[in-house]
Amino acid sequence: MKSIIVHAFDDEGFENRLQVALDLARTFEAHVGIVYAIPVEASVPGDFYGAAFAAMVPVWREAADKLRESTIKDLGNEDIAWDWLEVGGSSSSVLLHHSALCDLIIVGAREPHVDGRRPSATVGDLAMHARCPVLVVPDELDRFDASAPVLIGWDGSAEASHALRAAMPLLKRASRVFLAYVDEGSKARAKLDLPPTQGAAYLSRHGVDCEIVELPPQDRKVSRVLRDAAQQRKCGLVVMGAYGHWRLAERVFGGATRDMLSDVTLPVFMTH
Repeated sequence: MKSIIVHAFDDEGFENRLQVALDLARTFEAHVGIVYAIPVEASVPGDFYGAAFAAMVPVWREAADKLRESTIKDLGNEDIAWDWLEVGGSSSSVLLHHSALCDLIIVGAREPHVDGRRPSATVGDLAMHARCPVLVVPDELDRFDASAPVLIGWDGSAEASHALRAAMPLLKRASRVFLAYVDEGSKARAKLDLPPTQGAAYLSRHGVDCEIVELPPQDRKVSRVLRDAAQQRKCGLVVMGAYGHWRLAERVFGGATRDMLSDVTLPVFMTH
């Protein structure tokens, strides 16, 4: 993991996102790209000549300039290779473009362009289409401990397998690794493409010991069961596959992915 990009925006979570990126950069001796997206077009009802959009462009650029200046000041004493990228376009399109030559994208869990409370639409786009893994961090997280235990959400799918493989650099540094699956009965177990023992065997070949954890559903959502299991084991990261598809131009996530992204209390590492 040598190339990390972090979404820059003047929201409550940016400083903490940046700190997480710096923590990972120190761990892996990686470069950090700080990416700020400036909108280049917009559709405003009744604004046929784009006057409203044109009036906002200087405001957006001023906000970007202020954030860049404060970031330069904050990173002045950091012994980390980094650069600032200011690109025209939506946040998701810009980050997707840069994901082609990137090992990890770090984004916040909430949508800063609205009210900072809704789950991020940018996260959804990246989870489904980025060419590298996505690390979703809660606004409250100000440090990332690469040695903390990690919980892998396992359901035997290709998505879960991809996420496990992509997270290998982090798994090798974790003090403990839990391969957790929610036991939804014998019929569900029979449908598993890859049982947890195969996931554990793959990890073992890479020198990663893991503990297989069978979790009872307890009449709760899978995301809540996984989240509670991670918190009980003092995990610093949850690894899981991103599930979903496009239907009639509307993104439709699988239940576990949607629910996990709607309430991010621990960093979530995911890839599709």
